[in-house]
Amino acid sequence: MMIFKTIRISSLFILLPLFINAQAEKAFNGIELGSPLEVVSDKLDEISETTKVITIDLPSFPLAKDKETHLVCTNITTASGIIQRTVFTFADDKLVYIEAKGNAIATFTKNRKDTASIYMDYSIYSRDKLLLNKKKDVAWIMNNEAMHVNLFTWENPYADPHYKKTSTAEAKNVIPPFLKMGASMEEIKPLIEANSKFIAVEELDGNDPNAQIQINGFGVDYMGFPRKIEARFGDNKLNVVWILSGKGEEDRIRKALIAQYGEAIYTNDEWEIFNDWQVGLRKDKPEVLLMEKQIGLSYKSSYFKQ
Repeated sequence: MMIFKTIRISSLFILLPLFINAQAEKAFNGIELGSPLEVVSDKLDEISETTKVITIDLPSFPLAKDKETHLVCTNITTASGIIQRTVFTFADDKLVYIEAKGNAIATFTKNRKDTASIYMDYSIYSRDKLLLNKKKDVAWIMNNEAMHVNLFTWENPYADPHYKKTSTAEAKNVIPPFLKMGASMEEIKPLIEANSKFIAVEELDGNDPNAQIQINGFGVDYMGFPRKIEARFGDNKLNVVWILSGKGEEDRIRKALIAQYGEAIYTNDEWEIFNDWQVGLRKDKPEVLLMEKQIGLSYKSSYFKQ
């Protein structure tokens, strides 16, 4: 039995340690990830045609606990070119995520001599924590926690100049009901695809004895945010799902799980377990774990020693 994913299928996660000291964000007048809104705003006022601050009263951004803010800038002048529109996202007043559109690829690849790694449609310059989608002319710079949530596959709606928030629909705060444990891959795959922005199917390396195939769904709605899920199949049956999350939303997810399943039946520093050992809130590496009941009860004894 293996409750931990020892390897992420994406090579991006192997590269994570290289992101710690990168400086790609300094292209924007020397700003740094982790800086407060006031400091970043002052620097961007000097190089942007326009700036606008958007504050979200009830955050859904996974990295934000209490406060989510987006600083939208147009026609930013950098040493390598003018970027048409860029959104700087702050979680609890710390810059954690940057998305640039329009002349972004040309600006960030000008004079580069290193070679990018490739994952799906994304080019990754790990030393600069820079990710590019050349088809869409979009560049992302983000911290490690944003990488964990796969925010490079999310397109901030405020990066679209025509975006208008019109929906007041309540967030889907329950586990997606189409994730039915024990269902066949033929049944579940089209449902994941229908509820995702796009999917990727991968063969596992054999480290997990319970699963041979993983379907990654990108853009699945949970807790009001489109996110990545990792659905694992053993002998063609769905038996484990990981829903990637952020530390900032831990308390929101906890409340949602309690509302759906009742109070946790087991708690330690790293886990809170619900629904007769079939749902886990992981706290050391933020994720929600869904398990087929037999696997959950096996983990109860083998891993949690209960």
